[in-house]
Amino acid sequence: MTDTDTLRTDWLARVAEAADAPALEAVRLAALGKKGEISGLMKELGRMTPEERQSRGAALNQLRDEVDAALRARKLGLEDAALDARLSGEWLDVTLPGRPRPRGTIHPVSQVTEEVIAIFADMGFAVAEGPQVESDWYNFDALNIPPEHPARQEHDTFFMARAEGDNRPPHVLRTHTSPVQIRALQERGTPVRVIAPGRVYRMDMDQTHTPMFHQVEGMAIDRDISMAQLKWTLEEFCRAFFEVPSVELRFRASHFPFTEPSAEVDIRCSWEGGQLKLGEGDSWLEILGSGMMHPKVLEAAGVDPTQWQGFAFGMGIDRIAMLKYGIPDLRAFFESDLRWLRHYGFAAGDVPAVSGGLSS
Repeated sequence: MTDTDTLRTDWLARVAEAADAPALEAVRLAALGKKGEISGLMKELGRMTPEERQSRGAALNQLRDEVDAALRARKLGLEDAALDARLSGEWLDVTLPGRPRPRGTIHPVSQVTEEVIAIFADMGFAVAEGPQVESDWYNFDALNIPPEHPARQEHDTFFMARAEGDNRPPHVLRTHTSPVQIRALQERGTPVRVIAPGRVYRMDMDQTHTPMFHQVEGMAIDRDISMAQLKWTLEEFCRAFFEVPSVELRFRASHFPFTEPSAEVDIRCSWEGGQLKLGEGDSWLEILGSGMMHPKVLEAAGVDPTQWQGFAFGMGIDRIAMLKYGIPDLRAFFESDLRWLRHYGFAAGDVPAVSGGLSS
């Protein structure tokens, strides 16, 4: 037996004995790597005579090819064995019934916001947005709220801290979404119909108040807007939102700095049996504030109040969500309780549409 035959027998045996991929790789490097035994013999061919190189080279090339083929075959065998072992340990009975996966839900605030947007979009209102950190001017001055007004006191408003020597106008976390009305008038001009849903902040906390809550305000400005159109708009909204055939609203004289005249709006309801029913009964429930835009507010937005007039209204999204879906405590909206979310949440496919019914 020649030395080449001995090497062949030795290396083929070592390949066959490799029990796993790392062991097989070690055999490959020892035989065919840069410093492997067969590679070293191939390098010696350059020092041989042409006759020796011809005979010796052919034998070494054949040896290298055979060992390489054995390595590849052994690698495939090990991979197949590993796959078989994995499949036998990870088998799955496809005839078993499927397991329901936990599904996420849409938060009631998000759902009600989309319902409000859908209703007002059907009436021709666009959606306007603005920053939650507002300048003192947009949040108060432009809305006819002078410095001495109680709403500007620190116990109601979150004022942003300023560095020493900072002489810029103060900024606040907006206390209402009314500043968006000023920005919308400045950016879009007149005539305009917009609603402004979003987060607002006030220093208050109890069963019906939280430091952060959600509002939506609406505004319509044109040359001949009247309180009658405001009344119709709010009646149509309440009828569509609460999904009742008819509603009766009561306007009570009130005062808001940014509207004149101003009115609180109540909706007729019944508490018979401890259950709230809207559109019927002998009781009244306050749901929002409204009025005609104050001339000073129009002037602050660059609109001539002798040529243009309009109405504005505002309501709490959290509050109307509680009324519609029977949620007793406002604080639960922000507690991230998965049980509460599963109970009051909405499926991702529950997209509000006025034509098909908001909750259908």
